[in-house]
Amino acid sequence: MTVHDPDLRPALDLAPGETEAAGILTIDLAAIEANWKTLAAMTLPVECAAAVKANAYGCGLDPVTRKLAKAGCRTFFVADLFEARGVRAIAPAATIYVLNGMIPGSAQGFADGSFRPVVNSITELAEWDAFLAATSWHGGAALHVDTGMNRLGLSLEEAGALAPRAQSENHGLTLLMSHLACAETPNHPLNDRQIRAFREIRMLYRGITSSLANSSGIFLGSTVFCDLVRPGIALYGANPTPASNNPMRAVIELKARILQVRTVSRGETVGYGATWTAGRPSRIAIVGLGYADGFSRSAGAAKGKAPASMVISGRRCPIAGRVSMDLVAVDVTELGEGRPRRGDFATVIGKEMTVDEVAAGMGTIPYEVLTRLGRRYHRVYVGA
Repeated sequence: MTVHDPDLRPALDLAPGETEAAGILTIDLAAIEANWKTLAAMTLPVECAAAVKANAYGCGLDPVTRKLAKAGCRTFFVADLFEARGVRAIAPAATIYVLNGMIPGSAQGFADGSFRPVVNSITELAEWDAFLAATSWHGGAALHVDTGMNRLGLSLEEAGALAPRAQSENHGLTLLMSHLACAETPNHPLNDRQIRAFREIRMLYRGITSSLANSSGIFLGSTVFCDLVRPGIALYGANPTPASNNPMRAVIELKARILQVRTVSRGETVGYGATWTAGRPSRIAIVGLGYADGFSRSAGAAKGKAPASMVISGRRCPIAGRVSMDLVAVDVTELGEGRPRRGDFATVIGKEMTVDEVAAGMGTIPYEVLTRLGRRYHRVYVGA
């Protein structure tokens, strides 16, 4: 793994080897490339960019950027300048947009790396213009218009008032963008309201590249494509169409080592808080990962909630009790004597247990599962 901050390098160089790690995380870079090419083909002739923020959704900023750049991706979206510098080191000719915009005092960093801020407010635009006037730098910027998310972005009224700027010479805007709030729910009424609002704003900014569709937005149809689509989660194998079969290839496999198999008598409890009680003589496998590794505490058994599962010896086995910092107990009674054994692996995420299913078992979304993948795993990259 390449690290761009030298102060972090010694810590990350201590990542465990295969025989030292309790978990092995395999990331299929060829699958990420295939997913990007699938989305690019769906949206032709529109440009297909890539969101690689949050360490490429937990999959590794450097290897993912390298793979996508080689595949032909020319535009990347990141959250902040630190991530932007990481992408620039791999893709020197790429266009890089920084979604969180400019932190006060950070403008020079955009000029130094030739990055493009996503301007999210009138105040931010004024700061950007003042920097350009003071330095005579002519870097581009995106203008983010809020069409209904109510998060970052200029209001529709502010964007409308600024529209004459787009007709002036050297206006400096290279992208007009907005973000869909409910694209994963195709029939949600907010989708239509946002699409209509963005269409009206686009008409005022003719001649400027525009972008609305994220991963799920791509599957709403060509009216959302505009000039550039910017998929994120779909690249990494999660389902952008939750109500339908997943059209994307799986990207990650996470296996965790079984450290011990123990017998628990009927009536005994397992784990913190004694939240799980054996209703029969049971066999419990202790798996070597926990919430410190991104496997959420909410995956455990709790009153009124079915626990998440892991796949052991080809069968789904439920978690017994609470998830600990470094350990998870799994009920393997149904597997019978002799299975599993110490040193065997439980599949946490993989073909038999998708990232979407794992997220559902935790009561969360695959975005959170992927971006919380821990550093204590031994990482293996295939398809480079």
